[in-house]
Amino acid sequence: MSSTEPRRTALDAVHRALGATMTDFAGWDMPLRYGSEREEHLAVRTRAGLFDLSHMGEIAVTGPQAAALLNFALVGNIASVGVGRARYTMICQADGGILDDLIVYRLAETEYLVVANASNAQVVLDALTERAAGFDAEVRDDRDAYALLAVQGPQSPGILAALTDADLDGLKYYAGLPGTVAGVPALIARTGYTGEDGFELFVKPEHAVELWQALTKAGEGAGLVPCGLSCRDTLRLEAGMPLYGHELTAELTPFDAGLGRVVKFDKEGDFVGREALTEAAARAESSPPRVLVGLVAEGRRVPRAGFPVVADGAVIGEVTSGAPSPTLGKPIAMAYVDAAHAAPGTAGVGVDIRGSHEPYEVVALPFYKRRK
Repeated sequence: MSSTEPRRTALDAVHRALGATMTDFAGWDMPLRYGSEREEHLAVRTRAGLFDLSHMGEIAVTGPQAAALLNFALVGNIASVGVGRARYTMICQADGGILDDLIVYRLAETEYLVVANASNAQVVLDALTERAAGFDAEVRDDRDAYALLAVQGPQSPGILAALTDADLDGLKYYAGLPGTVAGVPALIARTGYTGEDGFELFVKPEHAVELWQALTKAGEGAGLVPCGLSCRDTLRLEAGMPLYGHELTAELTPFDAGLGRVVKFDKEGDFVGREALTEAAARAESSPPRVLVGLVAEGRRVPRAGFPVVADGAVIGEVTSGAPSPTLGKPIAMAYVDAAHAAPGTAGVGVDIRGSHEPYEVVALPFYKRRK
């Protein structure tokens, strides 16, 4: 097989049988949509959606000094994460630039699962391997060891409860526990990227088809539909969740991205990027960087990443993500704008869409918050 051939997940044949439109995403052949993106999006908001996320990058970090290694390699305090819990964090370069945002699950006292974005999995693996020098810990590429399925939406707890005796009620947001789902051993995590309640199920690739079919059957009465990457993007955009390569890049520090809270200066020992991030924090304090805001269109034209944000004839920022919002019924965008124009309701802000300045309302993120 040539190296340019996209990789296929264990569910590839299932997607094709369902008539999915496939696309190359980060070197993987992934389902973009099965039918209508809008219908898939609204199913997750009101009922439930089933996703194949097997392209994500799983990296195991194990050994007596696994916690110390992760505290050194990442900006968060990973040593303080309890067994069975997860944390959102980032891995940065020495200059403070973001290499990736991650979720780290603590599976056991000396065992962690780091989940990286598909497009950055190799970069994160290489950085962790390099940073492991001198630590009594092992970094292992586990991308081939897992398939990842996600059930997201208000009906997802009921659907999953029909297939597992795991204590889902006791499973908090950003926690994970080992269990069986439809007889398949799984790490059941209450995490997701949609703004809804939901679960991510890490299983062996050989169990993926069986689990997908069991979830599909269990979800029949609840209106569960298969969902592609396209609606995953509009769901996370409405929920104000950053996407690497759009809201997060190696040119930005967590403080530039308004996510300085993930950097834990009070943890023990040094960590990669500490010095640069200390300076970035001070800089953000004295002269605020551009702020990530929400923009809601007054018209129908859709803004896209890279489009200039304007006010009074001057460029004041840039769109990082934009799409029609099925929930709001209008085009929306996330954009970095000058602090002077970041307050919700700021008048006179527009997006330059191919030479035409379209009016937009500045709003606080997220655009959408689920009712708890």
